[in-house]
Amino acid sequence: MENNFKMIAKTFFGFEEILAKELQVLGAQDVEQGVRMVSFKGDKGFMYKANLSLRTALKILKPIYHFRAYNEQSLYKGIQGIDWSKYLNANQSFVIDVTLHSDHFNHSQFVALKAKDAVVDQFRDRFGKRPNIDKDFPDLRINLHIHNDQCSVALDTSGQSLHQRGYKTATNIAPINEVLAAGMLLLSGWDGQGDFIDPMCGSGTILAEAAMIACNIPANINRKEFAFEKWNDWDNDLFDKIVDSLMNKTREFHYTIKGYDKAPSAVTKAKDNIYNANLADYVTISQQDFFTTEKETRGPLHMVFNPPYGERLDVNMERFYREIGDTLKQSYPGTNAWFITANIEALKFVGLKPSRKIKLFNGKLETRFVKYEMYEGSKRAKFQNNNQEE
Repeated sequence: MENNFKMIAKTFFGFEEILAKELQVLGAQDVEQGVRMVSFKGDKGFMYKANLSLRTALKILKPIYHFRAYNEQSLYKGIQGIDWSKYLNANQSFVIDVTLHSDHFNHSQFVALKAKDAVVDQFRDRFGKRPNIDKDFPDLRINLHIHNDQCSVALDTSGQSLHQRGYKTATNIAPINEVLAAGMLLLSGWDGQGDFIDPMCGSGTILAEAAMIACNIPANINRKEFAFEKWNDWDNDLFDKIVDSLMNKTREFHYTIKGYDKAPSAVTKAKDNIYNANLADYVTISQQDFFTTEKETRGPLHMVFNPPYGERLDVNMERFYREIGDTLKQSYPGTNAWFITANIEALKFVGLKPSRKIKLFNGKLETRFVKYEMYEGSKRAKFQNNNQEE
């Protein structure tokens, strides 16, 4: 379609495939996976829809120009090659975010300053006045990515990272990122067609993301604003139509989503966040120690959690992870249990063999996202029954 343009959705390592699938389901064109990113094409309405809907995207960029630069003069000239009056006027504000992987440039702040000068000088020469810099609430956020001598200029359509959904007002120590939580859920195969539990729920992020997936609620429906709302071509009527269209595709949920935490403060925070996300009808949270609980539902149970590790864990590591394994084995038959940990060594204390192990990153921490399949009865009996049925 002639109104389509290229966009880039940034994501975490390991989520490229599920982000590409999200985009395809949403209706994106020419979807291509990269490293920590997926490129695609769509029109302005799709740009709005992608920002509202994508669960595993951190930012959505709209590339506008590409050039080569070896030094500050060629960088300045390249930035001046863009007609900035198409995107900004002299009474507005902007900021430039820089990502560097280059031998030609080694200081991102210096690059941002030279690029800013090029934009400002163009306005001053043409109009006699210039836009201001605003690092916190700019009218236009520009993304400059330099890899060796290749410079890509893009407009940031999202603004603040898309993990900032808008529902979380209270957090615990080291809360899990919303995009990481959603990606884990999608990787685990969670689709809302069963009962769900997070037995160490903290401030409730995994629970909120699980409920939104189950009900097909757009991930960022609670956000206060997106960067594109300040753009010169902002179309409020089109945005409202997109929101209505997405909300008409939500679905009923007929199972249970439960969260436990042994800390009263965490339970209070989680309940507040679930309420802020308008998900209290779908999620119940109670103060309980996972190690003293047992499965409450009869059918299959889907479990995803983020146990404390590293600086968050003030107990004996070996005993803690052994208790996770013992509790799953003794009290949670018929459960697909997934959890993430940065303490990869501690996994051997669980005493169970994971059926899947996926490398992910939580911030800069390398982690493993592991799955344990807890069968009804013994695993051997399960396979014997399956063989007899065949």
